[in-house]
Amino acid sequence: MKWSEITIHTTNEAIEPISNILHEAGASGVVIEDPFELIKEREDQFGEIYQLNPDDYPEEGVLVKAYLPINSFLGETVEAIKENINNLVLFNIDIGLNKVSIMEVNEEEWATAWKKYYHPVKISEKFTIVPTWEDYTPVHTDELIIELDPGMAFGTGTHPTTVLCIQALERIVKKDDVVIDVGTGSGVLSIAAAMLGAKSVLALDLDEVAVRSAKLNIKLNKVHEKTSVRQNNLLSGIEEQAEVIVANILAEVIVRFTDDVYRLLQKDGFFIASGIILQKKEEVKDAIIASGLEIIETVQMEDWVSITAQKKS
Repeated sequence: MKWSEITIHTTNEAIEPISNILHEAGASGVVIEDPFELIKEREDQFGEIYQLNPDDYPEEGVLVKAYLPINSFLGETVEAIKENINNLVLFNIDIGLNKVSIMEVNEEEWATAWKKYYHPVKISEKFTIVPTWEDYTPVHTDELIIELDPGMAFGTGTHPTTVLCIQALERIVKKDDVVIDVGTGSGVLSIAAAMLGAKSVLALDLDEVAVRSAKLNIKLNKVHEKTSVRQNNLLSGIEEQAEVIVANILAEVIVRFTDDVYRLLQKDGFFIASGIILQKKEEVKDAIIASGLEIIETVQMEDWVSITAQKKS
């Protein structure tokens, strides 16, 4: 099969929304080439650091790549992607150069392109994200392994927004908690919550491709018996009460459902919100506070922020 590699030259701020646009257009994952990865200091407290090749990265800006099958609708799909990216400026998102390029690749090149960017990564005290095709031996007896295939799902679980969420879940989730994951994507946060001992996890996503991908990854990690996946628009119509609600979504989306978060949280329950670019931090905090929640922790990683709040009344 022939595939089309679509590359968008953009900014770090636009990575998440553009990735979501590509996902909704039918891409089953994205590759991110950020030159900042070459120069940033990396803590080795969680595990191995892999050597990066400067030739794989642009001199400035960020490249977001995805792979789409070549078919009769490809032209219309690409035009829709361009239009949706241009519309991001309406949300005050800097899209940078916004240069879009396309090239044809074959099946073998497509598979290789995924794998060279993806290795086992220890992202917290307990969790290690491992691609399904690599052998990995746990270093510690209490290490938790999440297996993911970027060809199956949106996101590899190693982006700062996801890492921040998983680290927060690790601090907060208690045995027998009920957890709701809003905008589950690959299902990685639901998997983490289930592995941490949650009694039940409800994974929600509006996109049917994400729902299928989440179900596959959840089954792959053997937590499907206590994790259910549902196609749903944020928390609309949801009545299940929860001890923990987590959302790794755009800031512009988070501010739209904080009232529903308050409605569904048990007393003393927690809301973990990520996917927030630094410039949008105060906007999200204001919405969370206005809904009646108390902010107890704000954590930053690179240009991304995670906010944890609690329902105390």
